[in-house]
Amino acid sequence: MDQQRRDVLKYSAVFGLMATAGLISPAQAQEWNKAAFEGKSLDDVFKVLGAGKPESSSAITMIAPDIAENGAVVPVGMNTTLKAQQMAILVDKNPSALAAQFFIPAGTEPFVTTRIKMGQTSNVYALVKADNKWSVAVKEVKVTLGGCGG
Repeated sequence: MDQQRRDVLKYSAVFGLMATAGLISPAQAQEWNKAAFEGKSLDDVFKVLGAGKPESSSAITMIAPDIAENGAVVPVGMNTTLKAQQMAILVDKNPSALAAQFFIPAGTEPFVTTRIKMGQTSNVYALVKADNKWSVAVKEVKVTLGGCGG
């Protein structure tokens, strides 16, 4: 089966289950930014998100291992002292640069953590939108066993 078709089916199922469980509304499930997740480069994703050239910020802390023994399951996270509206994790050498995108409700602590796949050693970017301005922090993660395959 074509990888893109698999991804569409997977995301459709996930968002459908979340809507059914009441975690998100059906309208929110339909709003996911397909174009951003299909971006092949950092610049593609920045353009779709409207991030332009985000400025480096010491107010963002990237949480990731220096060395990931298995690229299929790399724990990453980020937090910030900024009043974040959105947070995203990008991997510049993955087939699709955007690994995760989070919308942060007002009054919520801007901290996220997840696991991502990485096909090879790469820079991982923590992208934050606060006060309608995008900022970024970056960390290189060395992968000893690939996980993306593509």
